[in-house]
Amino acid sequence: MVQFSPTLLDAEFAALADANRRQILDRVTVGAVSISDLAAPLGISLPGVLKHVHALEAAHLIETDKRGRTRWCRLGDRPLDAAAAWMEERRRTWDRRLDRFVQDLGR
Repeated sequence: MVQFSPTLLDAEFAALADANRRQILDRVTVGAVSISDLAAPLGISLPGVLKHVHALEAAHLIETDKRGRTRWCRLGDRPLDAAAAWMEERRRTWDRRLDRFVQDLGR
């Protein structure tokens, strides 16, 4: 069984639970975006966007760096790996259980 970091896994799912964070994640998939460029289409304040960005950073979904007075956001190196691995393990488990169930029905 694969071992997961509960803290990272919880952070990934918590980050994905918010629609604004999913929109931010979608925006950074095309390239680096400044905090102010993220704020405009979301219709929320810069401090509000920063709060969401910090949650995405804690989940290792995005990375930020400051150049001059501008903070830039970009997709992390391997976003959603923990969540994808966790879901895949559960999918395999349920597939095995369903296969056994179907076999038992045929007996």
